[in-house]
Amino acid sequence: MKTLDVIVAVLLVIGGLNWGLVGIFKFDLVAAIFGGQTAIVSRIVYTIVGICALYQAVLWKQIQNRWKSPAL
Repeated sequence: MKTLDVIVAVLLVIGGLNWGLVGIFKFDLVAAIFGGQTAIVSRIVYTIVGICALYQAVLWKQIQNRWKSPAL
């Protein structure tokens, strides 16, 4: 599960950086790479990032507990 947590976190960072580019420069990197916002690959990437956000939001406490350091 920790591997999944890391993958989700990386995809959320990528999604956040993409939104930052959209907000600041009106440049959608995902759309630029995959052929536009309506291209099927872009829509798949947007969907995966959205699912990652739901995973993170719903399982926040469980993720925190998984990553806690053992007591010293």
